[in-house]
Amino acid sequence: MLALLRHLKWRYRPAGLLAIAITAALSVSPAAPQSSQPVDTLAQQPELAAAMAQYRRALEEYNRAWQSYTAASSAYWNQISEKRQLRNAKRARGEPISMSDYVLAQPPVYTGPPKPQHPFKPEVPPPRIYVPVVADFVIAARQEFKFIPRFPQSETEFKRGYAKVALAAGLAREQIVRIYGFEATGNGAYDIEAGLEYNKHGRAITTALGYNQLLATNSVEILAEKGDEFIKRVASKSALASGAEHQSIDGKIDVLRRMVAFARSVPDAWSQHEILANTPKGLAVHALNLDLDVGPMLQTQKLLDSIVFARRKGFSRTLTAAELEMMNLTGDGNGFDMVTMPVSWCSQVPTANFFRPSGYADNPVAQRNNVFAKLIAATDARMDEEIKKPGARELAAYLQ
Repeated sequence: MLALLRHLKWRYRPAGLLAIAITAALSVSPAAPQSSQPVDTLAQQPELAAAMAQYRRALEEYNRAWQSYTAASSAYWNQISEKRQLRNAKRARGEPISMSDYVLAQPPVYTGPPKPQHPFKPEVPPPRIYVPVVADFVIAARQEFKFIPRFPQSETEFKRGYAKVALAAGLAREQIVRIYGFEATGNGAYDIEAGLEYNKHGRAITTALGYNQLLATNSVEILAEKGDEFIKRVASKSALASGAEHQSIDGKIDVLRRMVAFARSVPDAWSQHEILANTPKGLAVHALNLDLDVGPMLQTQKLLDSIVFARRKGFSRTLTAAELEMMNLTGDGNGFDMVTMPVSWCSQVPTANFFRPSGYADNPVAQRNNVFAKLIAATDARMDEEIKKPGARELAAYLQ
């Protein structure tokens, strides 16, 4: 639960005058006779020792509390995993799921003392991990595949292209607009990245990109699984084009073939695609989201895959936008698990059942709305607000 650690406030401070005492002690030569030390330094030695003793007591108390918490947390998340495996096995055998197949308690929360700060060794925060941004994706594409995306002339051009592809794929108008509103703030551009929604000069928090916020891993995985279809669709554009446009699209087909081969160089598993996504070639693949020909297909495919997954599992009605967002947020398996629960369970089953520990720790919305009924209601409420914005209204107009 790293998020808990981030919010701990380390308020322990050494006794007053400690900095003066340390400076005075260091200024005395080791070879100097004891009697030559300033009287005030000698007088403060007991205070230094007392500060260290207090720190050790506080650290011991913290360690006991933290060890107790981590043991409880580990047991809780192990139970979450075991129950999830049990439900999956039951579904595979066609057996009904009962509410006892979920963990009904909320995750343990650390309530012990904060970690004390060493009185003489101020803790230095670890350096932030750099998250690649759009410029990095474009540079990687050029260096790794000699590819430069065909950027739209305007946001309107990309939005029209996305609307056309999404409708043709069978997505409902409500799904398209409301998920765009939720994921891209209702005013997001095609190159919007997580963490930079309101401040282009801020810090990206993930590689999530575009109208539906695809991670670099999503891009690699989709290309591995649907790459042949993408190549065919781009080739059909090439057949209708002429001159420089025809030559440009033909070159893109070659790039796609090489990117697909790269994405398929590992087994078709999320963990394997995640490794590839964090390489220069993986970042280059992610740049396809910026391309006017391929980007709308990638963004649409992420949602379409979830819809197809639900249908394959026997879910016959149309998913609401909020339900589809649950699958987008937690993965198809966990999302399907949520949206197929009986209504009477939704206010009792904690959202933790549908997350992994790290994902839950990094999702304050899921923590605040800690049962499914609250989470989906909060998602709908957010969508209601975001679709009022100009970007969402513009997209809705292109879906008529």
